Amino acid sequence: MSKSGTPATEPSDCSHLRVAVVAASWHETVMDGLLAGAHRALAAHRVETPLVLRVPGTFELPVAAAALARDGYDAVVALGVVIRGGTPHFEYVCRAATDGLTRVSLDHTVPVGFGVLTCDDEAQALDRAGLEGSSEDKGWEATAAALATARTLAELPARRTP
Repeated sequence: MSKSGTPATEPSDCSHLRVAVVAASWHETVMDGLLAGAHRALAAHRVETPLVLRVPGTFELPVAAAALARDGYDAVVALGVVIRGGTPHFEYVCRAATDGLTRVSLDHTVPVGFGVLTCDDEAQALDRAGLEGSSEDKGWEATAAALATARTLAELPARRTP
């Protein structure tokens, strides 16, 4: 189970951070759960006015995340879901999203919360979507990770303002 080993973290005050969430539109029920989890995490961390941007699918997440990072957001949360089918499309989309979001984070030195579910079937996606009855809340987890990383980066000596 992927939940084992999850670090215990308490929400912290991130009200000073500019945060954006970019979310795919495919698999509406799963995406609604992921977005709700992201909103719960943002509220718990006291982020009051995040930008939420929707894109058609998971493949489009990196380009939107890059634009947000370039526009000065302190953290970007990327949410999507890809469910395995009978063709190689799954592998192509998953790799493009993963590689693209990693590149955004490294190129812009902006944390990108990776909330992209890569599942074998819809049941797995629903179980990770943070919905009632789900065993995991990946929208919350991706958001909390991006916020914690943004706080850490802000504490680096080179980033502190005198």
